Amino acid sequence: MHVGRVDARAAANDHVEAQVDLRVNLGGMELANPVVMASGTFGYGFDYEGLIGPETVGAVCVKGTTLLPRAGNKPPRIIETPSGMLNSIGLENPGIETFIREHLPRLRERGATVIANIAGETALEYAKIAERLEAAPGVAGIELNVSCPNIARGGAHFGVDQASIHKVIRAVKQATSLPVMPKLSPNVTDIVAMAAAAQEAGADAISLINTLLAMAIDIEARRPVLGNVFGGLSGPAIKPVALRMVYQVAKAVDLPILGGGGIMCARDAIEFMMAGATAVSIGTGTFVNPTLAIDVIDGMRSYLAGHNLTSVRSLVGAAII
Repeated sequence: MHVGRVDARAAANDHVEAQVDLRVNLGGMELANPVVMASGTFGYGFDYEGLIGPETVGAVCVKGTTLLPRAGNKPPRIIETPSGMLNSIGLENPGIETFIREHLPRLRERGATVIANIAGETALEYAKIAERLEAAPGVAGIELNVSCPNIARGGAHFGVDQASIHKVIRAVKQATSLPVMPKLSPNVTDIVAMAAAAQEAGADAISLINTLLAMAIDIEARRPVLGNVFGGLSGPAIKPVALRMVYQVAKAVDLPILGGGGIMCARDAIEFMMAGATAVSIGTGTFVNPTLAIDVIDGMRSYLAGHNLTSVRSLVGAAII
């Protein structure tokens, strides 16, 4: 009798969770759930084949893509740090034409929602890539890497200057009808000012945050560990910073936010949404737990059901005071 009651309760809980609505709209991009795979850590959507299907998450932000192929930075490129990771990949990628010809069709066939992450060294380069994506079926939106600290020009320059951010967003908006979402750099004194510049330029959403500029030193070799000296810090160590920036921008700017930085569980993701994020990005955490995205989706569903909430959208900005 007791077992029957437990089974009935479990069935009732499953039914309630099944009724939860996880859909969100990220600046014109319709997502089945708010979990987005961050650019770079999920490749082109198939690096985790057998663990996470690209069609099961809200969207896949593909590996950063440039106009022409890039070899990336010299090694070493990655090092583990306390509660995080340093990377200095340098935007290694085969270029936009190879992405459109080889990778995009596979994602389209699987029914994945694809957000193309692009980078350039001039506003014109960004615009040219956007033009190619405009003509390529299967792209839901564009994430602009204006903040990558691993390149000497382009991203690093645009991400720390309001006028430059405005210029590149305007150039891309004029080249495409796709939703445009700049990924802003945390390596600035005023993240709100950068977000305001993005909004004024016509951005449809904002992605927060990219990695924090950092380094490590090998005390035996007496030299920097990374081949490029500096790299981007990601992982749990940056979560409080990322959460603070999402909160600040959500209070000041009227745009949907893709928030992330150190998300390791559903609780972390829910914090970002309560701070004002419409959707969340998962990156470094997948190196520790390859099925983290699925765990976060399931955890969100359970949280909502357990708090008698029917839509994940009710969490957005819930903690803003």
